[in-house]
Amino acid sequence: METLIRLCDVCKVYNPGENEVRALDHVNLNIDVGEFVAIVGHSGSGKSTLMNMLGCLDTPTSGDYELHGREVLKLTDNELSEIRNEEIGFIFQGFNLIANLNAVDNVELPLIYRGIGKKERRKLAGEALEKVGLGARMNHKPSEMSGGQQQRVAIARAIASGPPVILADEPTGNLDSKSSREILGILRGLYESGRTVILITHDDDIARQVKRVIRIEDGKIEADYQNEENEEDEGDVQEA
Repeated sequence: METLIRLCDVCKVYNPGENEVRALDHVNLNIDVGEFVAIVGHSGSGKSTLMNMLGCLDTPTSGDYELHGREVLKLTDNELSEIRNEEIGFIFQGFNLIANLNAVDNVELPLIYRGIGKKERRKLAGEALEKVGLGARMNHKPSEMSGGQQQRVAIARAIASGPPVILADEPTGNLDSKSSREILGILRGLYESGRTVILITHDDDIARQVKRVIRIEDGKIEADYQNEENEEDEGDVQEA
């Protein structure tokens, strides 16, 4: 398998000195292209810091991070911005939708930043919303949709430009169990279509439905294993 992510002896230290906090403490980690991975940990474990590192939103205090063979610490701010915009689709717990925009306009926003023309933007946004089962709700604003539907819009926004990596931070954290199953079904469909999906969660039930689990505690990788059996999602798995 081709290596997508390689972390070698990565540390992230806040307040260096007597009261320092090691959010990441000598982390070594490889993730291959096309994997479906859950990074699991309690609040304060370091999983959010690790997510920010993987998403090029933050840089290590020490150690090396390679993304597709490129040394992240050697990249310029513009190069890091290009990676975040073109190679990684971010999905957040809080949806981060613009309240006064409808679904299709919300999905189009990142495409504007990529310089994609209006006609092509509308086509890509519509296709992405169809993939997550919201073809009939393109003109609805967030306030007119359920939490699960809003998260689907957020997923459509993340996948509209076809990024090879999906980074999802607690994507089911604000959802009921039915909506959570639906969202996991969509993420599994993205993985099955060839994307690398990295899911950040504190929920062991969620982790059991992912192929590979990486457990983090006190800034260290405590376990890294494959799930022998995944619970099949009873909801519809959306192909992407």
